[in-house]
Amino acid sequence: MPKIKTNSGAKKRFALTGTGKIKRKHAYHSHILTKKTKKQKRNLDHFGLIARVDENNVKALLALK
Repeated sequence: MPKIKTNSGAKKRFALTGTGKIKRKHAYHSHILTKKTKKQKRNLDHFGLIARVDENNVKALLALK
């Protein structure tokens, strides 16, 4: 049986934490930044965690299961 390949787009967008959760970057922080406030851009800088309902889908893309 062949190995399952990791989805190339997913491996660029998600990363595992030490406790096994999956972190992600916020959207809307790549362009058209002049009209966004400093506070909005600063809050988009931090990493977030993916929703619990999406965990199985992302783990399948990352070939973790």
